[in-house]
Amino acid sequence: MTDDTQLPPYPADDPPPEPPYEPALEECCGNGCDPCIFDTYNAELQRYRKLQAEWQARQAARQGSVEL
Repeated sequence: MTDDTQLPPYPADDPPPEPPYEPALEECCGNGCDPCIFDTYNAELQRYRKLQAEWQARQAARQGSVEL
């Protein structure tokens, strides 16, 4: 017997955000670029964390709205 109250890990129309690509230390040219690839990565990481928190809140609300 299957449990029909189980939801998939996340809805197909709301997948979790993808983390940004983390550059390796060797990928920096060391010329003091502005912005440096690590500056760009850090900005993308902050955005990802914000999106991840928003996504997790939506999933928690979704799980909380399911009546057992």
